[in-house]
Amino acid sequence: MAAFDPARVVHPGRVAWIGVGGNQGNALACCQRAVMRLTGRHDMRLLAMSGFYLTEPSGPVQRQPWYVNAVVAVETRCGSRALLAILMRIERALGRRRAREVRWGPRRIDLDLLLHGARVMKSPDLILPHPRMHLRRFVLLPLAELAGDLPHPRFAKTVDTLLRDVDDRGRVTPWPNTGIDPARNALAVTRFRWSGGRLV
Repeated sequence: MAAFDPARVVHPGRVAWIGVGGNQGNALACCQRAVMRLTGRHDMRLLAMSGFYLTEPSGPVQRQPWYVNAVVAVETRCGSRALLAILMRIERALGRRRAREVRWGPRRIDLDLLLHGARVMKSPDLILPHPRMHLRRFVLLPLAELAGDLPHPRFAKTVDTLLRDVDDRGRVTPWPNTGIDPARNALAVTRFRWSGGRLV
């Protein structure tokens, strides 16, 4: 897998930001496998990955394990719906069975397409940007780790601003030891910069 070259200009329309999470079984290992399956594809190039975070469960289903969460950025020429289909296939391959799940309840793996370039779309199967990403600290915190200056396509606010203003008070704690060695593994963290409206 090619390492990310920060000097190389990446067209922002080809960048997809994906939330990774889960809280069943060995959630950390499952999240890592999901990222490796995604970025091991010939049509995906890993640009950056946040650290992992432990997230307090929210919503009506309270008696469940804390979640493991992260955000990854990939460069791809896939369309948004094709990318969503890929994410769902990876979920199924890793044991997720959506029909058996309780809404807001525990799940083995969850891959959310948060942003795909600056696309804004709404259809029965896909809404971009993700309709709840701006409300979730566990999404904004790892996303800000990578690209705090990234503008939200609908709100004209940066991720850093959304994180500062979010009402979500759920606890989100960095997981310091993920078992990923940046010197030996392609999942090294790179912070993005925005210059002239382009990701560099």
